[in-house]
Amino acid sequence: MPVAHATEAATEWLDLTASGAGYVAVAIFVLAYLLVMAEEKLHLRKSKPVLVAAGIIWGILGWIYSQHGMPELAEEAFKHNLLEYAELLLFLLVAMTYINAMEERGLFDALRAWMVNKGFSLRQVFWLSGFLAFFISPVADNLTTALLMCAVVMKVGGDNKKFIALSCINIVVAANAGGAYSPFGDITTLMVWQKGLVPFGDFFDLFIPSLVNFAVPAFIMNLFIETACPMALSEKVYMRRGARRIVGLFLLTITMAVTAHSALGMPPVLGMMTGLGLLQFFGFYLRKTFEHGLARAKAKAIENQDDVRLAQLGQVVPFDVFSRVARAEWDTLLFFYGVVLCVGGLGFMGYLHMVSEAMYTHWDPTYANVAVGLLSAIVDNIPVMFAVLTMNPDMAMGQWLLVTLTAGVGGSLLSIGSAAGVALMGQARGIYTFGVHLKWTPVIALGYVASILAHMWLNAATF
Repeated sequence: MPVAHATEAATEWLDLTASGAGYVAVAIFVLAYLLVMAEEKLHLRKSKPVLVAAGIIWGILGWIYSQHGMPELAEEAFKHNLLEYAELLLFLLVAMTYINAMEERGLFDALRAWMVNKGFSLRQVFWLSGFLAFFISPVADNLTTALLMCAVVMKVGGDNKKFIALSCINIVVAANAGGAYSPFGDITTLMVWQKGLVPFGDFFDLFIPSLVNFAVPAFIMNLFIETACPMALSEKVYMRRGARRIVGLFLLTITMAVTAHSALGMPPVLGMMTGLGLLQFFGFYLRKTFEHGLARAKAKAIENQDDVRLAQLGQVVPFDVFSRVARAEWDTLLFFYGVVLCVGGLGFMGYLHMVSEAMYTHWDPTYANVAVGLLSAIVDNIPVMFAVLTMNPDMAMGQWLLVTLTAGVGGSLLSIGSAAGVALMGQARGIYTFGVHLKWTPVIALGYVASILAHMWLNAATF
């Protein structure tokens, strides 16, 4: 991966970990993250501090390498990090566009109505959204899964901020846990699988430990949720034309993303962007047949004497893909740019390599792997995991599974520790915040410890 390449470059060319420039870069990164953590107090968008920090850190690197007559090395490292971000940006942009398209077509309104009409209580919705996140994230990515489930709980929860906040925490934990037992459930598991350190089938040894990681905090949090049912809907919710087909296209897009990687050896973003093209074609079809479809729906509503449906049809507008793209959470996408570039810059200075070497040289592998999970709650787990893979410590299969588990679920300890958490802070702005998540970190930590113990007990033969 690009960040790790930068780490290798730093250790081969210029080690800046003990230099004044390195200390300044770390201080800038820490300051930026403190501002991110204080977002709800300062009302400062989280992308602003990390964007500036990334610019300063790479400006320092560019200046230092120019002074040493090696500007091309810093440029190459920056381009590698930029490529990583570009793949992430396009992948997330397609996922967010599909989510927005499904919301515009009324899918989540219909799902909310179905849950309420089924008589599900808030506590049941809490568990249902958590389990769906846990079982969908191994197929889709944990970010997309979290966005989908968050949209549902926000529709169901209405003005109940406590329910929405707890459900968001539960979804983040469940989505991250679900991605840990699948080779393509998370970028870190993909990296381990690609490296050939863990065979495809062996990842599923982590299923029960992952389930424990989700279930322990979920059980405790569910005790603080009302058992009352949401207010019953007084109107029937109709999905707009094409809603189910867009869901089908979304599933096809996820399948293409997985196939592009596993069968073709290409980045998953290839399948995602192809899926965006298919959505654009379908949007073109919906626009071309808009008048005909609207007339047919009105005729059916008149036949059924459905005045409510007629009123709704009077407000229908043609589907526009690019309006859905525009509604993506751009603050989140720009925040990812800042994080990827900041961490990449620190890696290029040699800090990630230094930390990984210290951990696996002087510590027991179990303690080191547990610490990797804790570190991934603060720093993005992709460069952390790749630093471990670059070190390639001599470990048993059980230890490689352990670090896969901890790197995948450790990000749940803080809201900024995973893509799912960061995205939900944007989607449920002002309700699900860093501070709200932090209050429940001790409970999530219980699940973290329980999952590690479950793995060491159930898979003791692999150590």
